[in-house]
Amino acid sequence: MSNAQPQLAQQFVASLHFVQRRHNLETLGPTDKVRDIKQEPHQIEVDPLPAEEFAVGLKELSRDLIIKEQQIEVLISNLPGLDNSERDQERNIKNLEEDLKAAETQRQEALRERDQILAELDSVIRSIRRP
Repeated sequence: MSNAQPQLAQQFVASLHFVQRRHNLETLGPTDKVRDIKQEPHQIEVDPLPAEEFAVGLKELSRDLIIKEQQIEVLISNLPGLDNSERDQERNIKNLEEDLKAAETQRQEALRERDQILAELDSVIRSIRRP
């Protein structure tokens, strides 16, 4: 399978990291408090962006996630599924094998033709005499 799924996971992680690091430190209710994370060990420091820049970043990350998800959907839709029975898949494989045999026959014929032409060219070159 393609590497679209690991890329999607990386994009999710990058999006979460962006939101975690760049969000605005605001309270949502009257009883909420903003903790001083500098005093807490092993906490990621928040470096808030201006609201417009944060919104632009979120929009870009969201668009990237949607595009990657659509790419995965295309890959999934091209996989053999319920519409293709095992018999259909075997028939497709046999057809491909026949096509491969025909292509190999053509290749062998082209190689024979090449060898024949090279032999004729060699004969012509040997028959030419210097003045």
